Amino acid sequence: MRIAVLDDDAEQLEFLCGLMTGAGYSCALFTTAEQFISVSRRENFDLLVVDWGLPGLSGLQLTSWVRENAGEQIPILMLTCRADASDIVEGLNAGADDYIVKPLQPGVLMARIRALLRRAWAHPPTGSVISIEGFQFDTSAETVSVDGEAVVLTSKEFGLALLMFQNLHRALSRGYVLEAVWGRNPELPTRTLDMHISRIRSKLGLRPERGYRLAPVYSYGYRLERLESATGVTE
Repeated sequence: MRIAVLDDDAEQLEFLCGLMTGAGYSCALFTTAEQFISVSRRENFDLLVVDWGLPGLSGLQLTSWVRENAGEQIPILMLTCRADASDIVEGLNAGADDYIVKPLQPGVLMARIRALLRRAWAHPPTGSVISIEGFQFDTSAETVSVDGEAVVLTSKEFGLALLMFQNLHRALSRGYVLEAVWGRNPELPTRTLDMHISRIRSKLGLRPERGYRLAPVYSYGYRLERLESATGVTE
């Protein structure tokens, strides 16, 4: 899971990043909202932890921007010294999913982070069969059933296909996909992802005539879309 953390206090950023990386999360640090907005145009994050009192564009304003431009799925945890009920209401109304008043308690902070990630990006247990848009993913056999027939994929192909279906209609950056499927900081040829995308597109029939489009997003990554107007696709 990738977490973006925004705070203009360098010591606080280091403290927060230490907690999150210690818990196994990948952490990206920002001191201004403008920095985050620039990076978010080419990268994905699974959670945003933002301090209200950022310089320039405030954490509250950034929260509103994320909801308007990045959708409702990404959870936002707001950190602040503001403890009045009216401030909490304002933060939640702006789009924050949770709100923690400083000073922070590490145990409580990490519990809130885990809860937000669990609700937003729930992962099925190993060995289960997951049905998404008419496709059945068997996580034990790492096969996908299409029109009742099992398609055998390599482990990476299976992980990539499942990731794309779990993020249907969401543009995923190349870095996000590589980290999610190949692990942190993968040293791979740039064509590796493109070849795997081509393979799952072919093996699973992810083409417009079957009701899907798996296409590149220019200078960003890939997106899998369900074409609502397509016919002949099993629901």
